[in-house]
Amino acid sequence: MADNSSSNKRIAKNTLLLYARMLYSLFISLFTARIILNALGFEDYGLYNVIGSIVAMFVFLRSAMGNSTHRYITYAIGKGDFDNIQKVFSLSVIIFTALAILIVLLCETVGLWFFYEKLNIPDGRMTAAFWVYQFSIITTAITVICVPYDAIIIAHERMNIFAFVQVLSSTLSLGTVYLVKISPFDKLILYAFLLFLIQVINRVIYGIYCGRHFPETKFKFIKDWSLMKEMTSFAGWSLIGNLIWVGYTQGVNIMLNIFFGPAVNAARGIAVQVQNAMSGFVTNFQTALNPQIIKSYARKDFKRQLQLLYSSSKFSYFLTLCMVLPVFVEADGILVLWLREVPDYTTAFLRLILLISLISPLENPIGISNNATGDIKKYQLTVGCFNIFIFILAFVALKLGYEPYSVFIVQFVISAVVLFVKLLLVKDKIQLSLRDYFSNVLLKILIVTIIASMVPITIHYFKPTNSVIGLLLNCAIGAISAAICSYFIGMNSQERAFILNNIKQFFEKFRRK
Repeated sequence: MADNSSSNKRIAKNTLLLYARMLYSLFISLFTARIILNALGFEDYGLYNVIGSIVAMFVFLRSAMGNSTHRYITYAIGKGDFDNIQKVFSLSVIIFTALAILIVLLCETVGLWFFYEKLNIPDGRMTAAFWVYQFSIITTAITVICVPYDAIIIAHERMNIFAFVQVLSSTLSLGTVYLVKISPFDKLILYAFLLFLIQVINRVIYGIYCGRHFPETKFKFIKDWSLMKEMTSFAGWSLIGNLIWVGYTQGVNIMLNIFFGPAVNAARGIAVQVQNAMSGFVTNFQTALNPQIIKSYARKDFKRQLQLLYSSSKFSYFLTLCMVLPVFVEADGILVLWLREVPDYTTAFLRLILLISLISPLENPIGISNNATGDIKKYQLTVGCFNIFIFILAFVALKLGYEPYSVFIVQFVISAVVLFVKLLLVKDKIQLSLRDYFSNVLLKILIVTIIASMVPITIHYFKPTNSVIGLLLNCAIGAISAAICSYFIGMNSQERAFILNNIKQFFEKFRRK
């Protein structure tokens, strides 16, 4: 019990650290988005997004091995097997270096062919697009090589370094925007180059920090073929899920470029940026919680693991709802107030992507719980088969002449189905009762969503159309409505007590300072 209490305090502390950095990053990212959009223009902004999609198509290799590395390092820490941590880390360095080389080769061959032959690039922008592509490849390779360091930091739950680096990165991004705006050089090329430099700085800091704080990150050439086979087997099945994910996210982005051109990619890019800014809050919470889920399984503490699964799912959903609800209701006004000139389809894209983002907080804890078991073959194959229909049906919809936003309707419907499939796949592995999950999680979030939505939707249709004060006031009402309903309807007494205790501790520390 004392160990669980200590873990809960660590989760709360790490979450507050990550939220503090996210608030700062959110302000910077939303502030800079309009300036970059105006500086680059709709076409160049959309071009940057779609070029990044080509590189991302090969990054599924990194994601697959990243899941494997994180799982094995965290599992070893949970069991107290510290000798194995250095083995996993050193093998990961070897594997990720090889992966970085492979990704560069794929991007410079298959990816380059696709770049020249399939993308819809405006006249006169081919040279700029080429250099953006090259900077994206180099940035990706550096990121891939440093994944083992990220995994070590997360497994040890040292979220303070993530908070520091994110704040630094956001500050540098603000400087990047200023340089792009005043530069006499090609703004698109300069923007890609400066973002590349920021990533290099981030990765250098992570490497130095790990070298000073974690002795197990001292590289040793290890020939443990059994462990390497086990890790690569885990990654191989994870590869399937990541490949499908790339297909229906970046693949759909490329399809929109082929069917409609870079202006539609700009609309999608804006909508996705808003979604990423919001989902970052939830990702922070789950990043702080995920190691505890894996460590609980390693100790065979299934009761604790299920408690974390339920709490992570509900808290993540409620946090998302507090941000999604006001933006969904007032999407038109927010986009005009933020960007002034809004690309076509942006509002429709934003609303549909926000609906999809309400499913992700429920899926992620289930996936982490499944990864903790190490048995992911059936899970990845089954989920992958369902998810591949997103890409296929989206292509069919566009081929039949439907509007661009039809691809997100397809994604929303299938994502909802996949959530239930994941529950069926994982329930026996972690002793999960579907009845308990439905009553403790799904039923509560459904009731909260319906009740919380009533007030802001009603106000939206009766407030003055062009009132900025009315728009901002209704956004605040939507967030407050979601928060109140989540607290009093969605949470049980233990969860409410957990929140109140951490709020009290925060203010007590603040008063002592």
